Amino acid sequence: MVKKTTISIADRIAQVRGQFKTRDFIFHDGRDLRRFSIGGNTQAALAGVAGVTLCFSAYGVGHAAVTAVQLSGVLETPASPEVKVAQLQTKLVKMQANLAAVKHAAEVHASRVEQRQALIVAVLEGKNSGKLVLANETIDPETAEIAADVIAPFKRVEQRQLSMAVKAKALVEQRYAAAANHVRRLGIAPERFVPRRLAMGGPYEPVEGGAAAPDVQADRQFRSLFLTWKKLDTLERGVIAIPSTQPVQQISFTSNYGVRNDPFRGTVAMHAGVDIPGSIGTPIFATADGIVARSERAGGYGNLIEVDHGRGIATRYGHLSKILVAPNTRVVRGQVIGLMGSTGRSTGSHLHYEVRIDGHAVNPLPFLQSADFLRSVQDRALTAGGGVGGPRAEK
Repeated sequence: MVKKTTISIADRIAQVRGQFKTRDFIFHDGRDLRRFSIGGNTQAALAGVAGVTLCFSAYGVGHAAVTAVQLSGVLETPASPEVKVAQLQTKLVKMQANLAAVKHAAEVHASRVEQRQALIVAVLEGKNSGKLVLANETIDPETAEIAADVIAPFKRVEQRQLSMAVKAKALVEQRYAAAANHVRRLGIAPERFVPRRLAMGGPYEPVEGGAAAPDVQADRQFRSLFLTWKKLDTLERGVIAIPSTQPVQQISFTSNYGVRNDPFRGTVAMHAGVDIPGSIGTPIFATADGIVARSERAGGYGNLIEVDHGRGIATRYGHLSKILVAPNTRVVRGQVIGLMGSTGRSTGSHLHYEVRIDGHAVNPLPFLQSADFLRSVQDRALTAGGGVGGPRAEK
């Protein structure tokens, strides 16, 4: 058997050698004709070198192809269990971060919807059950993209709220204009109650654009509504200081404000208030909230009560038969503070009623004629509840 195999191998070698016989080659270089020969052994050696070179080339090409495939991720090198665990932990951390971002975005939008709705209700109903706050926290574009599906319902609600905010602002501006016009007709500048510029401030922190730009624009609209509402609220609360009710239940006049003939001397004199007649003991009411500045005997006034209503506004009640309030006590509109009489420089039972602004007497009649409007504004301010607060900056 071995002998047969040996013969077979020898035959094969002989066949291969038979392929490499001495060959003659003729080469013409353009001028001469040349002839040369290549022996069989030389041909075999050259063939061997070519074969080895071809094998190395094939190996190189194959190795490069495999490397390229591995780098492209088509074929992955099997990872160890430790590497796989690390990869899973990385993915888990990323998922947790995304979940936290989605939760935060939802909380921001929910809080924003709630605060804006409270502002809209306060404006439309004229009531404020608590301190209004507008948060200005924004969501970065990357978080907004991650939480897009979750916050989509909030965004639809916010869009409807934005439309309502535009209408609400127009309503607030109308209410403010009406109140300001009435105050001006009384000879009082609205700026006495509302500063020209509301106090604001804080460090400058620019807002990034991108996906958050619509939120920034909406926030600006609601902030404008908030400031307009605060301006109205400040005016209405200031109006509380304006006398707005009758000092007696049944009102008529025996003498008006201005120049008149003095009832005692018969000469022309200035009358700083109005005289309202009535029987002795008729209840006298405070015409606005305030602090009793004076309650004493005061020369020609007789028994006098002076109430300081703040904002430079005061009222005086003279010729009283009895004083029912002490100095430095707080009184409210409609509270009985004294009884009508004829003390002091008086010809009979009546009330001498004055309105003073910054210490100067003004005509009380316009205040009495505007009583209904002023009372409606004051009642709205008093029943509004808590105060109006500023933006809460959250970063």
